[in-house]
Amino acid sequence: MHQEQRRRAQAKLAAHGIERALFANLNSVKWLAGLAPPVQLGPNLFAGGPLLVWYQEGRFTLLAVDTDAAAAEAFGRQPDCAVVSYPGYTIKAPLAGAEHLVTALQQVVAGSAGRDGQVGVEMRDVPAWLMATLQETLPPSTEFIPIDGWLEPLRAVKTEEELDKLRKNFALTDVGHAAARRAVQAGQREIDVWTAIHSAVERAAGCRVPMGNDCIVGHRPANIGGWPLDYEIRPDDAFIVDLSTVWHGYWSDSCATYYPGEPTAQQIAMHRTVSEALAFAISLVRPGAVAQEIDRRVRQFIADAGYPVYPHHTGHGVGVSGHEAPRLVPYSQEVLKEGMVFMLEPAIYLPGETGVRLEDAVLVTSGGAEVLTKHDKSLQRGR
Repeated sequence: MHQEQRRRAQAKLAAHGIERALFANLNSVKWLAGLAPPVQLGPNLFAGGPLLVWYQEGRFTLLAVDTDAAAAEAFGRQPDCAVVSYPGYTIKAPLAGAEHLVTALQQVVAGSAGRDGQVGVEMRDVPAWLMATLQETLPPSTEFIPIDGWLEPLRAVKTEEELDKLRKNFALTDVGHAAARRAVQAGQREIDVWTAIHSAVERAAGCRVPMGNDCIVGHRPANIGGWPLDYEIRPDDAFIVDLSTVWHGYWSDSCATYYPGEPTAQQIAMHRTVSEALAFAISLVRPGAVAQEIDRRVRQFIADAGYPVYPHHTGHGVGVSGHEAPRLVPYSQEVLKEGMVFMLEPAIYLPGETGVRLEDAVLVTSGGAEVLTKHDKSLQRGR
């Protein structure tokens, strides 16, 4: 489980002469440990703090509240891994997750308490009181090195294990879009469509699935995106569904635009242009391509068709986070590599009137792009 991810992390630390490190960013922990905590309602109410991974000389130890530790059992069985849990919910004593986490951290770090040298720390995600525990446990001469963001470039190229999880997620978004196409009917509300999507996705998954992102009518004053509300679908509306699922700790993404009635001539022209722009974007994907160049050429495609250019990214990576490298934006000089997975999502918006956005996920292969999303993005009406 996630052995390749840990190998990459270990090599990165070794290249900087770091033999010990504390990871506290949730995305880092998910990437290293393969742990997918149930985040639908936010952090565990009884955890003392963030999930932590302590690295020391080739061994990764996960520190987790007991309920999350149960989900990490497979991680703990790996030869280079261990799990240290601490009590969370109890009726036998006052709730004291933070104190228990401090004790667990002291226990794990104690093995190197007499050693000098450098310790890498994801400073932005380690609470001050946990950092104080680390400083008190290790010798005063210990040098703490910020390693925030070190793993992000390593996450851009997916492992086969990650690709399997992502493919399963994209299959769920395909289910959600099929439900959306049926649910987008005049007289229904945005929230009614969202409910139909969520129900279909969770039935297919057989468990709770956190979901994002946009589910909106075209006549909204700001129709680029937003949570579903009680806006009613009009017969001449366009309806954007930008759908992400979070399953096995990984994010998917996708988008299509649906029509409750016969699309207008304007909507047909806009939809055709965005569909062609998406196909053009996919054709540009190859190892060695530069992110900002793809972004520039797709924006120019929309502009040359006579439409206002969308104000958001042309694309973004997905993985343990919903937005990660590579980013297809005007400033990005990232070079595409085989194994990267990212979204492409050109669009046209006429605020308060109508809008179209279409989005696919692509895997960079030696021969170009493999499209991972299979949902129907055509003009066909729902039925």
